[in-house]
Amino acid sequence: MDPIYLIIVIILLGLAVMDLAVGVANDAVNFLNSSIGSKVAPLWLILTVASLGVLIGSLFSSGMMEVARSGVFHPEKLTFHAVMILFLAVMLTDVVLLDVFNTFGLPTSTTVSLVFELLGAALAVSLFTIWSNDSGSLGEYINSGKALAIISGIFISIAIAFVFGSLIMYISRLIFSFNYKKSFVYLGAVWGGIALTAITYFAIFKGLKGSVLVSEVFLDFLNNSMGKAILYAFLGWTVLMAIFQFVFRVNILKIIVLAGTAALALAFAGNDLVNFIGVFMAGMDSFTIAKDVVASGGSIDTLYMGELNKPVTAQWQWLFGAGIIMVLALWFSKKSRTVTETEVNLARKGEGVERFSSSALSRSIVHGAMKISKAIDKSTPPNVKEFLDKRFEPVAIENNASFDLIRASVNLTISALLISLGTSLKLPLSTTFVTFMVAMGTSLADRAWGRESAVYRINGVLTVVSGWLLTALVALTASLLVGLFLMWGGKIAIFVMLALVGFLLFRSGKLHTKRKEKEESKHVQLSSEKQLVAECTSEVKTVLEATLNTFSLTIDGLKNENRKTMRNVVAETNSLYEKYKDKRMYEVVPTIETIQISALDLEQEYVQLVDYSFEITKSLKAMAESSYSYIDNNHTPFSKEQIEDLKQMYNALTDSFGKFSLMLESNDYSGFDQITQLRDLMTDLYVKLTKRQIKRVKENETTTRGSILFLNLINESKIIALQSSNLMKSQRSFSQQYSKVAREMSTADIVKSIPLTM
Repeated sequence: MDPIYLIIVIILLGLAVMDLAVGVANDAVNFLNSSIGSKVAPLWLILTVASLGVLIGSLFSSGMMEVARSGVFHPEKLTFHAVMILFLAVMLTDVVLLDVFNTFGLPTSTTVSLVFELLGAALAVSLFTIWSNDSGSLGEYINSGKALAIISGIFISIAIAFVFGSLIMYISRLIFSFNYKKSFVYLGAVWGGIALTAITYFAIFKGLKGSVLVSEVFLDFLNNSMGKAILYAFLGWTVLMAIFQFVFRVNILKIIVLAGTAALALAFAGNDLVNFIGVFMAGMDSFTIAKDVVASGGSIDTLYMGELNKPVTAQWQWLFGAGIIMVLALWFSKKSRTVTETEVNLARKGEGVERFSSSALSRSIVHGAMKISKAIDKSTPPNVKEFLDKRFEPVAIENNASFDLIRASVNLTISALLISLGTSLKLPLSTTFVTFMVAMGTSLADRAWGRESAVYRINGVLTVVSGWLLTALVALTASLLVGLFLMWGGKIAIFVMLALVGFLLFRSGKLHTKRKEKEESKHVQLSSEKQLVAECTSEVKTVLEATLNTFSLTIDGLKNENRKTMRNVVAETNSLYEKYKDKRMYEVVPTIETIQISALDLEQEYVQLVDYSFEITKSLKAMAESSYSYIDNNHTPFSKEQIEDLKQMYNALTDSFGKFSLMLESNDYSGFDQITQLRDLMTDLYVKLTKRQIKRVKENETTTRGSILFLNLINESKIIALQSSNLMKSQRSFSQQYSKVAREMSTADIVKSIPLTM
């Protein structure tokens, strides 16, 4: 047998390991979002519970392996070579696709990606086979009926999950309200009994059917005694929850949420493990079949893989090993945190920084929903409306969590039920679709999407759902192209694709690091007065230095027509502009809320500092971009006189900034009158340089585009000078206000420390 097939099996194993890592990074959100969002326990405990669920669930997934072997195509119609190429195309595509979605923090479906990749690769090898043999039809190769059933089950789960999540959450909130602690004393044990019984039934009783560790005799006994088992489980869990609640004074909601986390992790591993190792195991089985044929004197050239249609029972060692890799990825993958943050942000209660913007469609949906809501309000009896409003009256959530434990328990229970049911029916429901839509349904029913956030949340949901549809399209197209390339290119194509995949994974890793750093910089929150003063002083220095540097490099770039210099200037000014735009959006208000200073003047100066900095960076960005565009389009170079005029602007700013820097370092602003003269000086200089340029135009000493750029540059320079003057003035006021507040606070502390005597 050609050694290339052993190499393909080894490649499939390596890709399966990588797929487990990137797949868990994507799917971890499915069982972590509720426990992390509700802050039910420390992160290490949540991850430990989820890890146990993953390890146990990995042993229950054997029953799903047929999906990768014969769920989409007819293996009896394909040769050994075609099947191996098919599996390789699927894995190469899957690793890259999931990693891209993880990089951008968008939860996608590993199930959808696998099914459509199998379909695309099957189409590729089938079409190539038909073209090569000049016979047959595509319908002979594709298991269209089974594929359609799988795809339908996946997408129907979206509607089912959303409806059930909304309905159960609404009923739950009517029962308990947001102030649930009083009613939970009486109903908590029963609630816990129902939730844990449901989780036990579907995640354990039904999950056992796919386990390689359970005998058929025990399964028959379990099926025949299912009614009694459910009753005993309900009574047992209810009594146990009552004991924990009334004897040990334990918050049983935390037990329910942690148990639900473990159950959902179990259901995830049982349902989705096939997405990561199913293709590798099918490839390994195919290789074993081919090796046996060769050993008996047969030829693999005429070997068709009908044996893949036979039922398969995976070895528990492979399943458990895959479970261990999933656990390691769960603990150490940074991308899993990124995806989790996306879903928690969309489901959280209350206002805050929204990750997604609005869109015309989301605004239309909100407008329509508000009209319907107003119509319902008019037709609802006042007493009923009062009752409902009271049940949904919000209260402060403990530990500043994104949502409370009631919603977390509903999320986990409903998700585990639906996914485990799909597993028991051997339908590869998308874990991502189910958990995400349940979370969105419960958020909607819980009135978490208020007027301040609805358009952004809905647009976020639409973005994620669009990503799911994109997943299907991209998975199908990419695997089709990769499959055709591998079938056509042979061994060389295999190694070319391996190199390309390695490069893409390396690039996405670097991109994720950059995106993460940028996201973290957006959410800087200053927590003390000293930190605020230090940060503002540092930022003022940064802005002034960046201004002089941009001026100097821009003048040099225009003088020497240096495209490389100007490209760098554009990149730097864009980065600086984005930084201060984000500070205005993400930092100012949270900082004001956090730092408890009873000094409005001080806080007002802080707001102005950020605003002035932003306006300066906006002008710097405009200067850099217009200058680069001028040079890049090969327009007539600036004259010596124009360059010298720009240098006058630069020199005036340099002199003023230098004096202010000395004041800043010494904290002595007695000579600040010299700085205030900058505004008048730059205004006069602007008038003077404008007149000189007009003269050059009249004397035909410059081009039209050159004149426009020059006038734009000195106008932006004037704006920068004015805003810089305001910035420096505001920094002085800010420093003086803080010194005043600090003295007052210090005096108050001294007074408090004086003992009172009678």
